Amino acid sequence: MKNFSKLTLSVLLIASAALTSCNDDDDPEVKASIYARLGGTTMVADPDNSGQMIEQGRLSYRKVINSTVGLIVADVEANASGNLGAHFAPLLTEVGAGNTTNLAILVDNLTDFFSYNTGGTNSVNMYSGLSMADAHDPAKNPRMGTKSSNADYTKFVGYVGAAANKNGVASNTELYTDIVAVLESLRTPIVQK
Repeated sequence: MKNFSKLTLSVLLIASAALTSCNDDDDPEVKASIYARLGGTTMVADPDNSGQMIEQGRLSYRKVINSTVGLIVADVEANASGNLGAHFAPLLTEVGAGNTTNLAILVDNLTDFFSYNTGGTNSVNMYSGLSMADAHDPAKNPRMGTKSSNADYTKFVGYVGAAANKNGVASNTELYTDIVAVLESLRTPIVQK
């Protein structure tokens, strides 16, 4: 559960944004937490687990994380200039060999991280992984293939933004701006080259 990749970065960034938000329904000048604005604790059917319920806020994060992973994989498959594949090489090697266990753990950990740190209070969502700096340092995290540059991180933030758009968070909204602010607050510990 302590092994993370670039996806961990996404979760951590979004979580930071949540920490800067607060929820006070009695004060109209204080906006609701990011988690609350993504659906909060309203229980809905979990589309990935028949017969189970999930908090809408947690489901929203999981959808964005899964979409971000898809964009990164498409980038790697296209062998695009400046692709993020080197960062995820250890994890992608496992997935290519048919082992998706650690990918599922990563998605779950990122969902926990964002949910808990952006206003989710359910103890099931508590994040217990590596610090941001350690999660993105290959010397301390064997699932991180290489250190990130500013350009890598900017590309990653763009993928998270595109994934948020795909899942109903429009670019021209305060919610989108708050999510990007969280991601930017994590740039310093993540960018290590």
